[in-house]
Amino acid sequence: MSRKPLARAVAEHFTPSSGHRFWLGLTLLAVAAAPLAAQADDVEEESWGVHGQATYIWQKKPSFDAAYSGTNSLSSVAEKGYSFSGTLFLGLRLWTGGELYFNPEVVQAVPMSGLTGLGGMMDSEQQKGSSPNPTFYRARLFLRQTWGFGGGQQALESAPNQLAGMVDKRRLVVTLGNLSIIDIFDSNAYAHDGRTQFLNWALSTYGPYDYAGDTRGYTWGGAAEYYYDDWVLRAGRFMVPLESNGQRLDTRITKYHSDQVELEHDHVIGGQPGKVRLLAFRSKEIMGSFSDALAYAALNGGTPDVALVRKERIKYGYGINLEQSLGNDIGVFTRLSRNDGKTETYSFSEIERSVTAGVSVKGSSWHRDNDTVGFAVIQNGLSKAHQEYLAAGGLGVFIGDGQLNYRPERIMEAYYSYSLSKAVSLTADVQRFYNPAYNADRGPVTVGSLRLHAEF
Repeated sequence: MSRKPLARAVAEHFTPSSGHRFWLGLTLLAVAAAPLAAQADDVEEESWGVHGQATYIWQKKPSFDAAYSGTNSLSSVAEKGYSFSGTLFLGLRLWTGGELYFNPEVVQAVPMSGLTGLGGMMDSEQQKGSSPNPTFYRARLFLRQTWGFGGGQQALESAPNQLAGMVDKRRLVVTLGNLSIIDIFDSNAYAHDGRTQFLNWALSTYGPYDYAGDTRGYTWGGAAEYYYDDWVLRAGRFMVPLESNGQRLDTRITKYHSDQVELEHDHVIGGQPGKVRLLAFRSKEIMGSFSDALAYAALNGGTPDVALVRKERIKYGYGINLEQSLGNDIGVFTRLSRNDGKTETYSFSEIERSVTAGVSVKGSSWHRDNDTVGFAVIQNGLSKAHQEYLAAGGLGVFIGDGQLNYRPERIMEAYYSYSLSKAVSLTADVQRFYNPAYNADRGPVTVGSLRLHAEF
């Protein structure tokens, strides 16, 4: 079956009123088509590449105990939610070292509780602009240029947004255009992709990493990566939203921007590979301060509101990311991170201190080579100023119960990814939330998920 007839068949059966059932059907269609996709068996240089993915996630939670609820609380009644995403990864080699990538994407989702009530959100495929209607848009459009400086060569396999070929181990890579910052920064072999690994936002990257992006998580900018044997140094500057958690980006990148620097080192311990990454970020944006909002409310009356005290401010943060293989089938990871905790969340999650750790195990020992079991724990926290702001009734973009009995938010997540074929997996996932949105007067609550993922 060629891609053209498949695309025509999808178009002929498209009916917006069919809601999320349509996207489940589309995912199943991708399941059927995925085994037909050609697989690269070598590293001959590709001049072009086409890959794709479809992911459907269904979630449910029961009712739970809550002493009170506020505007941005996780609802204490039973709920269901879902998300769907479909992406094409198109790549073209323009000249020696030059590659152009374009990713059209469609999403549709109905989040539980309107995507509020948690620091570590339960589905990293959910977006702040989630809609029950399908939304088509350009996710990425970027140019990548690589200059080689010797040191031996290594193979790059054909993959989404990566053309197969050989590259020098010592090289400079410059990326310019429209993409997600975490496409380049803070990767992790075991906890980075909510489509195939853990679902929680705080496991896809550092929770306090308020990385710049629109409501879908994408931005414009550039980054440079210098690879030298076991070391990689990355630095990049990107556009920030024009307003807090907005869709439009501020094009005045010399005045308002987000800068990040990351140092990575590859190592071998006991014959097993691992990586250590250190990241720091600094963003200049129009933001509201928690302490200023509290002072304004004390002087003028009313509930504190960061929107009333916004002005040009700096936010900074840092994190350490470790991953280590313990054998052919098992790997462990941890992240420790924090930001300054002075200003409102501008682009990502309402987390200002976070520690995560987990383990990922392949199914070889039970003769299921392509299956994966994962388990992780998360502890998220807030700064003292943010705690006082919420306790006084202040609201963030995601959290705010009207009052607050503060405790760190603790989350456990476990999943089993069952391989239906080389390109298709069905995952059962469970997350347990203690002190949701940092409030000991609410919860705990358990969220169960099923994920169907196909790629070619």
